[in-house]
Parts: sequence; structure tokens; C-alpha cells
Amino acid sequence: METLTARDTDAPSRHIDIETGTSEHAWQACDRLGALPAVELYELVPSRCRAVILAPHPDDETLGCGGLIGSLTALGRQVVVVAVSDGEGSHPQESTLYARLPEIRAHESANALRHLGLENAALQRMGIPDGEVTAHLPALKQWLRARLQPTDILFAPWRLDGHPDHEAVGHAASEMEQELGCKLIEVPIWTWHWARPDDARLPWGRARSLHLTPSVEQNKRLAMRCYRSQIGEDEGRTPVLPANVLAHFVRPYEVFFL
Repeated sequence: METLTARDTDAPSRHIDIETGTSEHAWQACDRLGALPAVELYELVPSRCRAVILAPHPDDETLGCGGLIGSLTALGRQVVVVAVSDGEGSHPQESTLYARLPEIRAHESANALRHLGLENAALQRMGIPDGEVTAHLPALKQWLRARLQPTDILFAPWRLDGHPDHEAVGHAASEMEQELGCKLIEVPIWTWHWARPDDARLPWGRARSLHLTPSVEQNKRLAMRCYRSQIGEDEGRTPVLPANVLAHFVRPYEVFFL
């Protein structure tokens, strides 16, 4: 996988190299995560509110919010997942999977979401080109304006998450919060890879942890396994999401920036 870099002057320090990064052992060895204040599900998504999960690429919704989704659906709450891109940029053009990636990844998402209690109707695909979300921000914001409601709770990647598509989606969601009044909750995803436990740039004061029940945690693990194109070795290449990255998302809780 090519390395990815965020788009502002601080970007070099948020550089993503798939082969290096902060280990999950380092995160668990620090005091930060264990000391995070807990948040209840009803605090994140009050009753009669719809949770709208903005995923820059198929799998981001499961990695960052799979436990949240499973917890909400177990209570019969309304959840919509928006795949901003089809994730077709995860493999090089010479890969045998390349031409089929949009449909492969959509199928993987549908299977993953079923493990989390959602059916196909809850998944909406925008089809913005993978890696080009910043260039298509006007179209993204127009699409969101036409579909969001003021009572929606938006979940989007943290605006400094490190991947340019993630940051663009986060900024678009922030604008929707300002324009429409729907509350934004930010989700760190690639942050766990490039940041370190003592990193003062993370908004620790806004960080909260959502406890996952054992059954929800297990369903999230099953959902993650559905992304075979991302976790498997394609023609001998290193997986797009190797074990050192996936380790950040099998915790018995999820972290959100409120």
C-alpha cells in the first residue's frame, strides 16, 4: 500500500506508513485509554435520532464504529452508513482484483453490516473516486445537504486523522453541523497508527470510550473479517490492513471525540 499523507502544514508528522506505526501494545501500556471517561449509548445517539456513519472507504464504518452500529441495531435504532467512495484505490492497477474492487468492497460492506444487524438498505454509496474526496467536496456537501436532517447524529473521521480522504470527510461533516445543526462526533481511525500515547495534538479532553458488550464485540470481529480484499494477501502483497493495524480495532470499547 502506498503511504498516505494529510493535506496541511502539519501533515508530515501525521504521515501514514503501513509498515510502521504505534503498536497496540504501546497504546494499552499507557494510562490514557484506561482513564478515558465512559459515554453511554443514549448520550451519543439520543432516542429518536438517526445515526449517520460517514465512511470515506468501505470498512471505515466497521473499524471505527462497528461496535456502535451493533449496539444501536440491537436496540432497534435507525442507522445509515454512507460509503463516500468505493475504495477502488486500495490495490494497484496491475492487481487481478483492481477492476472488480468497487463491487467487491460493496459486497464486503454489505456482509459486514449484516453481522452488525443492518440490511443492504442501510448502506448508501456515493461513488466519489477513492483518493479524490478533497477535489469532490462540493458534490459531497451537496449530497449530504439533500439527505441529512437536523436531528441526525453524524459520525465521521477526525478532521486530523491523517488520511486525506478521512480529513476531507471530517471537514465536510463539520460544515454540515454548522449549516444544518446535526451534531458531529469524530472518530479516530488512522490516528491510532501515526499518533503516540503522549501526543498532545489529540483532543484528549473530548475523548470518550463506549463500552461494548461481549456479543457486540464478537460481531464486530466477525464484520471485520468480511473485508477479505483488505486483510488478505493479494498475489503475495502485504495486506492493505495488516494485523498491526487491525489490532487497534478489536478493543472492548470504541473511542469518540465529542
